[in-house]
Amino acid sequence: MSGEGPPPGGNGTANCKDYDDVHTVHLVWHSLVLALGLPLNGVALWVFLCYFPCSNKTVVYMVNLATCDLLFTLSLPLRIYYYAWGDWPLGDVPCQVAGSLFQINQYGSCLFLACINVDRLLALAYPLRARHLRRPKVAWQACAAVWAVIVLGCVPVALAHDTSRCLDGNGTVQLRCFESFSRRAWRREILPLVLLQFLLGFLLPLVTVLYCTARALRALSRAADSPGPGKRRKAMRLLLSSTAIFVVCFLPYNVALLVYTSLKAGPPGAAYPGQQARARWALQLAMLPACANCCLDPLVYYFSTEGFRKTFRAKGTVRSEETRERWISLSSRKSRRVRGRRPPAPAGGDPPEEELLGLGNGSPPTCPAGTPEEPIS
Repeated sequence: MSGEGPPPGGNGTANCKDYDDVHTVHLVWHSLVLALGLPLNGVALWVFLCYFPCSNKTVVYMVNLATCDLLFTLSLPLRIYYYAWGDWPLGDVPCQVAGSLFQINQYGSCLFLACINVDRLLALAYPLRARHLRRPKVAWQACAAVWAVIVLGCVPVALAHDTSRCLDGNGTVQLRCFESFSRRAWRREILPLVLLQFLLGFLLPLVTVLYCTARALRALSRAADSPGPGKRRKAMRLLLSSTAIFVVCFLPYNVALLVYTSLKAGPPGAAYPGQQARARWALQLAMLPACANCCLDPLVYYFSTEGFRKTFRAKGTVRSEETRERWISLSSRKSRRVRGRRPPAPAGGDPPEEELLGLGNGSPPTCPAGTPEEPIS
């Protein structure tokens, strides 16, 4: 379920709880995540699809991870609208879509990061014996299985995320999304779903990521004197960065969600006074790094993958050279028009316009190739 909690308990008209402080924090944070995550994942997906072959196993996993992150960022305007106005006039379907895409991002990211770590372990520790498991066909089959699991898993989440009604201080009925769920819904619908998500969507990938990282570190230490240690260290950067993102982004949220769900599903009066309120605040704070994972994954692509860095820098250099050539062409046309209307400036006068623009008079450097020579591996 999303951090705010699972399904509403019908269309009752209880008094609305004041969540203005929480909404303000999430409004600012989700706006930042949208501003960063949308262009970062869009560029990452563009680089992967346009400049890398889909026969590369690691690229297959990263394309699917970037797609998962991009889908979540596209749903953020719905959440930002709700946190800005505190009311949800958009109906059940947009609420269900926003809640489902959050779940797809959370547990899809966990599973795809686990796949990347398994692939890196096989490449480091079993380069020959595991060749049949590191084929592009196997990678696409694994990604298809992940998508099937997370899409099927989000069906009960979508059914849970319909809107709920409550009365504000003026007696006006407000529609809420992502929150205001009944105790019955917590106990009968949410607790089993959260337990299943915690075990299969988080705990199993977490154990896989930690195990693969430890084994890869061991394999790297044993191969320190073998040829090509630099490439192995690059692969280790990918493993360590993905492990750090996994622990920092997903561990606090899933633990806080499990604790809060247990308190909400328990019998009335079982929790200590104020315990549920503190657990809810902890859950809301844990949602912040969980949402930010879509901004951190592109940094893994850039800093851990040599081919991605080469492509990104090469395209940036090509764009700079194209811009430079356009400025030179524009300045030359201006100079010709000026010389056609007035006599040229005497010697020792103003410098040429190319020098004023800082472009110099030399020929531009040769642009690097657009496609990197070294694939992501």
